[in-house]
Amino acid sequence: MTEQKIPRATAKRLPIYYRYLKLLLDEGKTKISSVDLAEIVKIDAATIRRDFSCFGALGKRGYGYDVAELIEFFAGELNQDNLASVALIGLGNLGHALLNFKFQKTSNVRVSAVFEVKPELINTIQSGVPVFSMDESEEQIEEQRIDVAMLTVPADAAQTIATRLEASGIKGILNFTPMRLNVSRKVHVQNVDLTNELQTLLYFIDNDISN
Repeated sequence: MTEQKIPRATAKRLPIYYRYLKLLLDEGKTKISSVDLAEIVKIDAATIRRDFSCFGALGKRGYGYDVAELIEFFAGELNQDNLASVALIGLGNLGHALLNFKFQKTSNVRVSAVFEVKPELINTIQSGVPVFSMDESEEQIEEQRIDVAMLTVPADAAQTIATRLEASGIKGILNFTPMRLNVSRKVHVQNVDLTNELQTLLYFIDNDISN
């Protein structure tokens, strides 16, 4: 993996490049230009070239990029050789949907534990994943070496649980609640506000704002 610090926006695009490059290789594509890749991933070619330049010379002028070489490079950057264990906190409707999403088909991620407070769910197996009591979260996070948690709990419980997760050693939280979490800089938080995203989309449609 590279030791240089890359822009946050570039880092967020790396999984997109990786996913589409794998699809291209499966279709028999061996090389591609930034212009052709831009057409596929819907990111402009100048941005792609700028992103790739953060990692040195990944392509050749007049030739483009070798698809297999890019996949190998980005697999290393994204640590695809190591399977990451993720905890799911909360098994409501959204939690069930996330649990049933087959992360392992497209990435190196698996949900290895679910934590709940509802007695009827604790000590059951849901979609092949064991459901533990929240009282066991600290022990299981340490035992299973879980670094990331997906938070799908009621808003009024989000901060309390986030504080517990940080104390348990969690390094990243994918936050599906509307609350903005107060954690230290050691914990990376990615907020996914589905309501906000939908409202933004509707605003764009109503005001005829293009991408």
